[in-house]
Amino acid sequence: MKRILFVCLGNICRSPIAEGVASHIAKKRRLQIEVDSAGTSSWHAGEHPCEHSVKVSKQHGIDIASLTSRPVSEKDKLHFDYIIAMDSQNRNDLEAMGFQNVHLLGDFGGHEGKDIPDPYFFPGFEGFEKVYSMIETAIEDFIEKIEHESI
Repeated sequence: MKRILFVCLGNICRSPIAEGVASHIAKKRRLQIEVDSAGTSSWHAGEHPCEHSVKVSKQHGIDIASLTSRPVSEKDKLHFDYIIAMDSQNRNDLEAMGFQNVHLLGDFGGHEGKDIPDPYFFPGFEGFEKVYSMIETAIEDFIEKIEHESI
């Protein structure tokens, strides 16, 4: 079984969406994949995903409302096969914390290594729709690659 951890800064918008999308794809494809998400900070520890992340996910048939934010932990270093950072700053922070096998989500799905941007930097709800689309495309490609062990 492959174990994947998606990581952003606060674990209330991008990484919970990624967790929900990856879980949904794995279930649909009947894959044995364990998925979780965390943040490089503990600012929102114990909080549920933000309202817009819950809304955009629900519009795509995915319920992430019950997820709760948590910071990455030392245990995560040993437990997860793949650590997937939402942006290059998250990747740099994770590597500085001693995480190995850190990948940038934007390296998948034809995003050419671009960061998955924080949706709060876009006006209104459109940013969440754009970020959801980027995450979904990248995760489809990432899961395809791990299925065929081409990572």
